[in-house]
Amino acid sequence: MPLKLMYITNRAAVAAIAEKAGVDRIFVDMEYLGKEARQKKMNTVKSAHTARDVESIARTIKSSELLVRVNPIHNNSEREIKEVIDCGADRIMLPMYKTLGEVEQFLKLTDGRVKTTLLAETPFACEIMEQTADISEVDEIHIGLNDLHLALGKKFMFELLADGTVEKIAAKIKPSGKPFGFGGIARIGYGMIPAEYIIREHYRIGSSAAILSRCFGDVYKIDDLSEVESLFETEIKKIRLVEREAEKLSESQAEANRLEVIERVGRITGVNE
Repeated sequence: MPLKLMYITNRAAVAAIAEKAGVDRIFVDMEYLGKEARQKKMNTVKSAHTARDVESIARTIKSSELLVRVNPIHNNSEREIKEVIDCGADRIMLPMYKTLGEVEQFLKLTDGRVKTTLLAETPFACEIMEQTADISEVDEIHIGLNDLHLALGKKFMFELLADGTVEKIAAKIKPSGKPFGFGGIARIGYGMIPAEYIIREHYRIGSSAAILSRCFGDVYKIDDLSEVESLFETEIKKIRLVEREAEKLSESQAEANRLEVIERVGRITGVNE
């Protein structure tokens, strides 16, 4: 099965373009609690999306799923989740959870009204992975490499791919039959680790979803929507072509790609120096 591709935006016009190009999920990111402090030294996108953005995009897209990342469980979670559902979310993602109690509270608040994705990005979430994966109301799990690599004291998020951490977490999820994804991918040929290598790892490990990173196309710097449309159409086709090739890799070819990822990560982190 092709990867479910997710793109983060609060611009309805861009969401419509991404949907037309074949992006499976439009991702509205309402998480802000604690993010600035965690990622203050990182060149990451810190969105300021709102429930009004959810409503706007819900009116715009037709076939793509509308995914909303809310804040970690906090005093106003009940109000926030209700508002997001009322505005048209199809799926809600819970970030930065650390306990089974937080997961259970999240599921109680969503109450079967939307699909649910847990964003495992703390060591504690990884420790309770088998228990959370076995909860029937959890529809999917995504392994968040940005915050998880920081929490584990790593220099680069794809160290978690190179050192086997992602594969170990995936092994805890697989017995449940739950779909899972991890991290993000850039455009083909771009990124510190070019996307084609990461896509092959998704297929080798059994992942089913990835976020299209900012490197995929920083459309906020492009005023001409026809240029944005051309970019999405071209780049999504390239990704799908690499996926079709990845499906056909032999074990030895997949292993060679894994070793190449390790080598490239080592060069980036200085391990190979």
